[in-house]
Amino acid sequence: MAQYNALGSWGWLDSVDQETLSGVDVILGDVRDQASVINFMRDASVVYHLAALIAIPYSYQAPASYLETNARGTLNVLEAARSLGTSRVIHTSTSEVYGTARHVPIAEDHPLQAQSPYSASKIAADKFAESYHLSFSIPVVTLRPFNTYGPRQSARAVIPTIVSQVAADAAQVRLGSLAPARDFTFVADMVEAFVAVGAAPDEAVVGKVLNAGSGTETTIADLVDRIGQIMGRRVEVVEEQDRVRPDRSEVMRLVSDARHLTEATGWRPRYSLEDGLRATAEWFCEPTNLQRYKTAIYNV
Repeated sequence: MAQYNALGSWGWLDSVDQETLSGVDVILGDVRDQASVINFMRDASVVYHLAALIAIPYSYQAPASYLETNARGTLNVLEAARSLGTSRVIHTSTSEVYGTARHVPIAEDHPLQAQSPYSASKIAADKFAESYHLSFSIPVVTLRPFNTYGPRQSARAVIPTIVSQVAADAAQVRLGSLAPARDFTFVADMVEAFVAVGAAPDEAVVGKVLNAGSGTETTIADLVDRIGQIMGRRVEVVEEQDRVRPDRSEVMRLVSDARHLTEATGWRPRYSLEDGLRATAEWFCEPTNLQRYKTAIYNV
């Protein structure tokens, strides 16, 4: 299901040829609307719930929309699963629910801390998923990705922000703080994680929260250097205050412990950071791809 819009846009699916999409039904709807969700989920055996508002800076401006989409939307998915007897729901969480790491690597029992309205809305969604499993035996698996990146990602995330500006030959790359450290996981690896939890036996995954990440820590400053090397450019960074999160809201360190996912499904990331960044940079350097991005403005 894609979000309804009057233009009938399917987002990035519009760039995929129709032959590739043969056998795929694209339905426009809204996760905030319970009837829409029930109609979409009817006759589905496994539901991958990825519908969310995800940009952290925008959550400072419009927190109520995050509550409605991320928390209430998840409640609608769970209620639909309860009514329809859905065999499995894969609920998508986020590493942001942990807040700044109190110890690394971060396992699933790490305390949760809402350092942004976005994070608060996702914690609420995670807890709804937990409660529906415990209260109503809904077969939910919560997958908690750590900083997925790759081709087609919006410029609200740091890697496409850097890569798109470099690809557009910007004299200076404008960023927020360079100090935070993240666990970056290439999109192809994350897709395999979702597929793995969808196919695993019930006893291995249902009712569990499972981290998906590389276990490798990279600061934004180091990330800039690596991207510059891969793209053959010396990158000069200018810190823009508008891109800096409030001090206590910035999550300074995230590093995944994904051993429970590996034990349950055999999943392991296959892409190194260098390989993933190279594939991402190559995609952004294609002019037809780059022209979709407004590299000269801050994409909140």
